[in-house]
Amino acid sequence: MRNALKTWILTHRVLSVLIVVLTLVLVAVGLRLLAPSTTDDEHATASPAAPSAPPDKIETPAGTAPNPTTNGGGPIAQATDPDAFARSVAEALFAWDTTSSNLPELTEQLLTVADPTGEETPGLLVDLRTYLPSPKAWTHLAQYQTRQWLEVTDVVEPAAWREALAQAPDGAVVEGTTARTVTGVRHRAGTWDGEPVAARSQVQFTIFMVCGPAYEQCHLLRLSTSDAALL
Repeated sequence: MRNALKTWILTHRVLSVLIVVLTLVLVAVGLRLLAPSTTDDEHATASPAAPSAPPDKIETPAGTAPNPTTNGGGPIAQATDPDAFARSVAEALFAWDTTSSNLPELTEQLLTVADPTGEETPGLLVDLRTYLPSPKAWTHLAQYQTRQWLEVTDVVEPAAWREALAQAPDGAVVEGTTARTVTGVRHRAGTWDGEPVAARSQVQFTIFMVCGPAYEQCHLLRLSTSDAALL
């Protein structure tokens, strides 16, 4: 953890000072911006409806789940408001359909709103690996016509972020850099032995972005892991 954080700080300027501050502020909750990727085997052995087996997973008849708003691969709404941008990114991050979308286009749509300087893009690609299925898992899930989407229930600026900004040295952070913690319900639906199945689970994660006055539109910088959201 210490070596990974040191390397990240040395190679990324936009958030480096804040990472130091956040490490001090959030050491009790174990904040991680660099997370290990989920392995192919973990994805591939999951059921077609459930991405894993979290304690809060609820199995439901397929007809009871809300319909997704997108099949994935669509553009992310350009926004100047951080709340609206975070919601759009969150929905795009979780929205995919193995019958009509593919992994490259899912990644590409998120990169279209990534850091314009490119400094955070390598880290963002690492982050995306923890949210999107691996190629092996995608092939497995496609056998069951699996689709996924997110029902966003809350978008807030975390208090920990405001505290970190207050402690950061003047001029250390690009003006307009901010964070939003998204809470929602992840839905998956598909077929199993010819029968429709569905599952849902609670998710919470933090989106780091930069908006105005630095840029006319908000841009995606990084993502926390789903088990290390800022509060």
